[in-house]
Amino acid sequence: MIRSMTGFASAKGERAPFSWGWELRSVNGKGLDLRLRVPDWLEGLEAALRADLAKAVTRGNVTLSLRLTRADSAANAVLNPGILIAALEALARIEAEAQERGVDLAPSRASDLLGLRGMMEPGAENEDYGALVAQIKSELAPLIAAFLDMRRTEGRALEALLRDQLAQVETLVAAAADLAEARKAAMAETLRANLARVLDNVDGADPDRVAQELALIAVKADVTEELDRLRAHVGAARELLDAGGAVGRKLDFLMQEFNREANTLCSKSQNSDLTRVGLDLKAVIDQMREQVQNVE
Repeated sequence: MIRSMTGFASAKGERAPFSWGWELRSVNGKGLDLRLRVPDWLEGLEAALRADLAKAVTRGNVTLSLRLTRADSAANAVLNPGILIAALEALARIEAEAQERGVDLAPSRASDLLGLRGMMEPGAENEDYGALVAQIKSELAPLIAAFLDMRRTEGRALEALLRDQLAQVETLVAAAADLAEARKAAMAETLRANLARVLDNVDGADPDRVAQELALIAVKADVTEELDRLRAHVGAARELLDAGGAVGRKLDFLMQEFNREANTLCSKSQNSDLTRVGLDLKAVIDQMREQVQNVE
């Protein structure tokens, strides 16, 4: 089964005096980009969560957020001196620039600074958070399971759509093969007429050389190879869908090959009906490529 790169899961937990909320979400991406937003004062937590996520997901832009609150945080919180100094320096620069430009700013209040992220940290620096970290780590597994379940559900929908589009491509390739076979007689007659016209109007022309040139034109207009490759690509794509797993990159490459053969078919068609089928092929392939961008 293939998986989509789109997914979401959330959960809540608590261990007195703490409570927290999880959010795990992802969108499509060329590679694996993990972004974690977790409390940095819980030592070792981010590294452990990142390692577990990297084992479960192979592709996509993945964001994990853990919002932790403490019931008695107001009584035990302490200022983070580094963030305080940085905030005051930034505030001074802003006020100086505003004064130079003649812009009046409202007076700054201490409460504005206290509300900045990271300004207040939990107190009791010597407190042992080992049990808290252990519980938080233990809750990641069911969160990832719910997250992957959604990606699999999305993947099933993607797979059904891709299989339907591959069937459309197969039907169009068969139609193109019929049209290519039907045009052979007309092309042969046209080439014979062109050969006769050239020989009648050009003195000293070498009939064999002219025939060779016309035969070369016929070979260049032959689309058998393109149709055979398109059939092979359909089979390869179905094999990848049957295999499942992280096949998004391979499918993406295959879509490029599909598009290349459809372009060549259109350029060599020399027939309005065959061109129409080629354009229909390009449209379906483009739709497939859009869907493949979401496959892990």
